[in-house]
Amino acid sequence: MRIQLLGAPLIILAILSGLGVACGDGGENQVPSDPTPSIAATTVVGEGAGKIVFVSDRDGNREIYSMTADGGGQMNLTGHPAMDANPMWSPDGSKIAFDSDRERIRDIFVMNADGSGVERLTTDPADDARPRWSPDGSKIAFMSARDGNFEIYVMNADGSGQTRLTFNDANDLAPDWSPDGARLLFFSNRDDNLEIYVMNADGSEQTNLSNNGADDWIPIWSPDGSQIAFNSRREGNIEIYVMSADG
Repeated sequence: MRIQLLGAPLIILAILSGLGVACGDGGENQVPSDPTPSIAATTVVGEGAGKIVFVSDRDGNREIYSMTADGGGQMNLTGHPAMDANPMWSPDGSKIAFDSDRERIRDIFVMNADGSGVERLTTDPADDARPRWSPDGSKIAFMSARDGNFEIYVMNADGSGQTRLTFNDANDLAPDWSPDGARLLFFSNRDDNLEIYVMNADGSEQTNLSNNGADDWIPIWSPDGSQIAFNSRREGNIEIYVMSADG
């Protein structure tokens, strides 16, 4: 096992350090209403080539914006009075998946790179959030509270074939695909604190990677799949760490 505390070099990940899951008094973990805050996502292919999508409340509520890599051409893509969050480019750069409460609950939506052609993919009367495209663009992983607590689900890119992958009384949150599409990271409070888990893309072989008494959350794969970056409180405050893919 090799876990390393990271400092300034991974600046883009620093966005995560102040926005994680809150912990209650006495170490009791609490999953807030927005347990996986939005971060910026960029693409290098397709219609969205070289553009960054991000969330801003500059218009009075959370909207999804795009801009060029140098910060120019900032454009509101959603323009809706509801909260729109957690955008992610499709691998080919043609579409953006996101979640929104425009139907009074959080659902998964997809739109074209310019904000047109918005389609609702989930219609369950519980919160569905944080969509993540598979590397080949054929599937979308997300978290859902439709079973009374948050679980990890996967569906086809058109919203069909919604399948539950985790079966646990605790909350399983924030899926992230490995670069080869074979595995999914997530974090969970099933061990009485927040830990980083990995599983196969079909939900099998769920394994605790962090195994630490402190809270570890919001894992993200490195581009080559060899490392995992995550947030942790193991030093008493929120810091960014990296570990090898096997923990």
